Amino acid sequence: MGDEPRSFPFPYQPYSIQEQFMEALYNVLDQGKVGIFESPTGTGKSLSLICGALSWLKDHRKRKEEEAAQLLNSSQIVSNQQLSTSLAHSGITNSTEPDWITEFVQKKAERDLITKLKEEELKRRKREEQLEQIRHNSQLRYSLKRKKDNVQEEALRLLQLSKESRESGAVDCLEDGEEELIVAEYESDDDTKPKNIRYVDEDDDVGDLEEEHVTKVYYCSRTHSQLAQFVHEVQKSPFGKEIRLISLASRQNLCINDEVQRLASVHLINDRCMEMQKNKHAEKDKGEEPKRKKGVTKTVCPFSNHDAVQGLRDESLVKVRDVEQLVTLGKEIKACPYYGGRSAIPAAQLVVLPYQTLLHESTRRSSGIKLKDQVVIIDEAHNLIDTIACIHSSEVSGAQLCCAHSQLTQYMERYRNRLKAKNLMYIKQILFVLENLVRVLGGKVGQNPKAQTITHPGPELHTINNFLFKAQIDNINLFKVQKYCEKSLISRKLFGFIEKYQGNLLDTATKENYKSAGLEKYLQSLQRKDNHDAHSPDKKKPADELQPAMASPMFQLESFLFALTNANKDGRVVVHRQGTVAQSFLKFLLLNPAVYFSDVLKECRAVIIAGGTMQPIADFKEQLLFSAGLSPDRIVEFSCGHVIPPDNILPIILSSGPSGQKLEFTFHNRETPQMMDETGRILSNLCNVVPGGLVCFFPSYEYEKCVYAHWEKNGILDRLAAKKKIFQEPKKANQVEQVLAEYSKCIQRCRGGKDALTGALLLSVVGGKMSEGINFSDDLGRCVVMVGMPYPNIRSPELQEKMSYLDKNMPRVDGQSPGKVLIENLCMKAVNQSIGRAIRHCGDYASIILLDHRYARPNTLAKLPQWIRASTQVQSAFGPAFASLRKFFLEKKERNSV
Repeated sequence: MGDEPRSFPFPYQPYSIQEQFMEALYNVLDQGKVGIFESPTGTGKSLSLICGALSWLKDHRKRKEEEAAQLLNSSQIVSNQQLSTSLAHSGITNSTEPDWITEFVQKKAERDLITKLKEEELKRRKREEQLEQIRHNSQLRYSLKRKKDNVQEEALRLLQLSKESRESGAVDCLEDGEEELIVAEYESDDDTKPKNIRYVDEDDDVGDLEEEHVTKVYYCSRTHSQLAQFVHEVQKSPFGKEIRLISLASRQNLCINDEVQRLASVHLINDRCMEMQKNKHAEKDKGEEPKRKKGVTKTVCPFSNHDAVQGLRDESLVKVRDVEQLVTLGKEIKACPYYGGRSAIPAAQLVVLPYQTLLHESTRRSSGIKLKDQVVIIDEAHNLIDTIACIHSSEVSGAQLCCAHSQLTQYMERYRNRLKAKNLMYIKQILFVLENLVRVLGGKVGQNPKAQTITHPGPELHTINNFLFKAQIDNINLFKVQKYCEKSLISRKLFGFIEKYQGNLLDTATKENYKSAGLEKYLQSLQRKDNHDAHSPDKKKPADELQPAMASPMFQLESFLFALTNANKDGRVVVHRQGTVAQSFLKFLLLNPAVYFSDVLKECRAVIIAGGTMQPIADFKEQLLFSAGLSPDRIVEFSCGHVIPPDNILPIILSSGPSGQKLEFTFHNRETPQMMDETGRILSNLCNVVPGGLVCFFPSYEYEKCVYAHWEKNGILDRLAAKKKIFQEPKKANQVEQVLAEYSKCIQRCRGGKDALTGALLLSVVGGKMSEGINFSDDLGRCVVMVGMPYPNIRSPELQEKMSYLDKNMPRVDGQSPGKVLIENLCMKAVNQSIGRAIRHCGDYASIILLDHRYARPNTLAKLPQWIRASTQVQSAFGPAFASLRKFFLEKKERNSV
């Protein structure tokens, strides 16, 4: 292509930095590399990602089609190079075989290649024609509508059957429906499935997942709102009409079955959905089996009809939709959006999904995602390392362990005569593990964990091997136990058992009751009690009140046991004893996130790690990329400036306050009256010159509360309130919108100059609800103040262990230990996220004040985003800094009044 820059489709004339971004992105995808891309918020990063990546995808698809056509039409079908490759794959070389064999293999390679190309081309054309017909042919839409009506009738029939099944009873020696609660015979520890059971887990699908996966882009971000925003950007882009996009989400977000949706937890929703899928497959197989005894009709989801789900799949691919729009479509068609979306993955060109779905291997596999030779874009990736560690860490409380032991014991006693030897062996192993884990916390099973007081509280930290030895479970093969849990569905069976008896078995305190009365009579009495309560409206509790208590803690235990199968060096176990056994907990910490990210890097053609603020980048390279075995020559870094003019931002590092007090907000002196008074004087002066909104970030809620109380006592708060109305960031997430709305209204009211106040002052917390994802654009944030340096709690055992791990496994950085660099980087990542809240578009302007002389250190200053660092002033005295600020806002006022 030469040195001539590419032209990218774009909804408007792109900024030069957007053109540079797209060019760099295109090259990374084309060369199959890993890119770290930084583009400040307000520079159109999402559109640059969309247009750059989809331009490459379109060109790539076109090149593949041209190559296939050329091979099919050319007289020389297979070039020498391709023949060599084919022969290498077949394991036959020219040097060891006669000419006639070599010629035969060559001809066969040619025929096989032609056949494969023809099949792929036929599939591609068929798919394109089908989707094009759905997009333009109204007759197909009418046909689909008729199918909807038929499906609706089927749905009503299934719902009626479901209702009848709950009202009728089974003729069997067991209680109604208990046959389903017994785990199937488990014969081996290999991958062979147990006899007489058809598993329906996350890998099963309503649609056909055998379809060839086209080359595609997987785009993931942190929240559903960010994903929805990205989809809306795609809709507005030049690719909005032609791209095949599917939005993935959890069952909790996509389920349209009211009965399932009412369940309180994600585990319960997943379990009920998969149980219904199993029942559906059992219904299909019923015709092949001898006639069964009369019994309960199993509940089947009315929205899992195959034709309807396939119709939803095709409809979802011909028009770009976000999750909410996909749910609306599912309700219209009476088809499951969750399974419809999954079945659309192979044909989709752009798949939009949350972090967890892509970064968790088993979730990725169960969702039908195949990363081989595909492109992955991870947006909002500034916390990627912590996100991966969090996804693969696990915690289980003493209350959950005791509860699981109680439940599993009662389950085993109830069905002991029906459980095969292998099942009993593994259930006893799990009970042994549970008993020992409770013992490690200082308690005993069979007793109420809330009544067992901890005598020696405090955290302990262990390697995985040391913990297994301490818990005396080092002789248990956790890999086999994990496989048993996965294959036998014991957690789901146990949940069904607990659900049947309405949660009465959850309380370990009731255990003595059934010991003396006999388990059979006790269970029967519970059943009678449930039936009586069901017919007593005044005693019946709402379903949503019961659900949280009904959730089986075995799910949590499985997650913890799986975490213990990590390599000894990659994780640590925290034993935290506090108050009672119920309040104490065990926590697994993943120290090496690269062990899980390496699969993504190995499988994908290219990976893009993008964000508005990616500095410091060294963490990503050392902890994620180099540790995963990636070579430096495969990594590309790209960081662009902002679209605002340089004079629209005024960052100042302030080393001392108005009274000359040196600004050093260390943990030891930040709560001294002198430091808190000086902070108040600085803000008071800033309120005199800053128009509109001023956002002040404190290192923690505790410190913000301490400073606020001090200002109330000495009158500083009154002086501040005389100039700007004061708002505080709430701790509860559901109050954030209300505070922001009032803050915004106050600034708008003051804008006309009729009010005595000049705007509003918002006291926020780094890492809180308003340091990420909130836009303080225009007058909402004309100045952002950072009080001190928000270092993490270095006394935390988890952080100390992470530092120790890095010191042992990572190289020193500029003479500093990796652990110390980690602390500095965590601090500056938090700072960069907070101060980036103010500038949101090309016409915006704001000042940024960093209150602490330590920001001026070269290593620290270098970790600010380049577009901020380039304009930063270091002021040792308050006077010159205040003069710069006054001049900055006067100039902006004069310019805007012209």
